[in-house]
Amino acid sequence: MKGLIIGGLGIFHVFLAQFAIGGGMLMCYFQWLGQSGRDRLGIMRKFIDDYFKYLVLICFVTGALTGVGMWFTSIQISPRTIGLMVTEFHWLWATEWTFFCLEVVAGYAFFRHGKTLPDSIRLQLLLTYTIAAWFSLFWINGILSWQLTPGTWTQSRNVWDGFFNPSFWPSLLFRTIVCMVIAALSACVVINTLPLPRETRSRLIFHSSHFLLPMIVMPALGLWFVAVLPVDSRQWVMGGSVAITLFMNIAVGASVLIAGYAIVGLYWQRLTINGATATLLLLLAFGATAGGEFVREGVRKPYTVRQTLYSNSMTPNQITEFRQVGSVTNDPYPLLNEERYPSEQIRLGAKVYRLQCSVCHTQHGVNGLTHLTATWTESQRRMNIAKLQHTKNFMPPFAGPPEEVEALVQWLAWVNAHEPSEWPISNDPDVLEQIAKWLHEASDY
Repeated sequence: MKGLIIGGLGIFHVFLAQFAIGGGMLMCYFQWLGQSGRDRLGIMRKFIDDYFKYLVLICFVTGALTGVGMWFTSIQISPRTIGLMVTEFHWLWATEWTFFCLEVVAGYAFFRHGKTLPDSIRLQLLLTYTIAAWFSLFWINGILSWQLTPGTWTQSRNVWDGFFNPSFWPSLLFRTIVCMVIAALSACVVINTLPLPRETRSRLIFHSSHFLLPMIVMPALGLWFVAVLPVDSRQWVMGGSVAITLFMNIAVGASVLIAGYAIVGLYWQRLTINGATATLLLLLAFGATAGGEFVREGVRKPYTVRQTLYSNSMTPNQITEFRQVGSVTNDPYPLLNEERYPSEQIRLGAKVYRLQCSVCHTQHGVNGLTHLTATWTESQRRMNIAKLQHTKNFMPPFAGPPEEVEALVQWLAWVNAHEPSEWPISNDPDVLEQIAKWLHEASDY
């Protein structure tokens, strides 16, 4: 399933990117502690150098690879969405890349020369890295949140109306805290890899736990984010979609467990945790990130850009046009093994599936259409597809005339019948007339 490729890679990349940002904040804090007289044991500087090695190897290397992978997979699976994002925000993307370049240069400069620099220069270099990394998040957050809540941009088409959209600030503040949490938990893992006395580890873990305290305001930011969602998107979160509600509960539950342990155990009781416990907490943070990213992507349904572009890369105006002329009438691409299809109608249905359905659905696998429609009668298939956005209101409307609906229905029946070499043509005028009525009744997009 194409969406799972983007989703899985995206979650991993987001987690690494947030670690890179929070890691810079944490190192600035530790560097300040070290040079302000609070480092009586003289361990802060050494810890920063060791921590930064992990950050470079994990975030700079793996994060760079997954970042390129995200662009590559996105332009293969949803090129029109990426094209719209770049068209509308090309100067903001350029600004973000400038900050990203500054982040990389500052990071590698510290990695190369940090050990030989005086404390004041180290702090300046770490601040440069951290500010550049956070502003990279700032610009990307505006573009990503625009996809879900474009606000007045849909009328004005003004770039700043789209960028400073209703969910911009709650998502930016929430992500900033997530960055701090990931950095602190990663620090606890790293601390347990260092050959340090127990007292020294306890002191470093206690200072790291300060970055976990802002989790207290996460519920308020989460409620603010949900409050600015469109009504139908809010319904998905509040129980309208079992999958989205489930992943929301996973994210909330994992965050509550981390916050409870961090505030009560690490900060209040000043517990020293071992590497296994620290790793478990970090994995819980990864689970919370995965759940949150799934929800963020899921509540956009049926759009990739709200009110502008459906998940199958069609606009509302195109759907109106395709209802008249057909969605695959001008499709120039041949089908794979075209000779195996028993009729032109089945070929038409296969092309309709490829254009309108395959970005989210497989034939037989995850989210497979044959499984989802196997228990429907032929009449149910016709009505449910013709009224698709009412059958399942996270689906885009069907884009095509009655003939394409019937072709898709017959293709599904043919696939469910294990693709026999012969299949009867279905062109009953009464059936097509009924499909046309259903399409008209569902023309509310």
